[in-house]
Amino acid sequence: MKKLATMKMLLCSSLLVISVTAQAEGDAAKGKKNTQMCVGCHGIDGYRTAFPKVYNVPKIGGQHPAYLVQALQAYKTGARSHPSMRGIAQNLSKQDMEDLAAYYAGK
Repeated sequence: MKKLATMKMLLCSSLLVISVTAQAEGDAAKGKKNTQMCVGCHGIDGYRTAFPKVYNVPKIGGQHPAYLVQALQAYKTGARSHPSMRGIAQNLSKQDMEDLAAYYAGK
């Protein structure tokens, strides 16, 4: 019984490793080149710096890249509602999103 449980755990671990490595990775250097659309609200490093008390903007610096890509895709499809973000996301390819996510995840 323990052998079967161990085999299942090894199989699940192997599948997890395969799924993570199969995902495309973003290029942080390319992402840095596209940050001009983000800095106005999120700040240069992904942290709201100007007028922090006026309105709330999510911190994107240091976020997990998969979360950032998922959020951008949700804005693009309309699953998340924010007019400015939807307009920005409409012009981003999946690779652009992954590149931006890689850049901001490293902040």
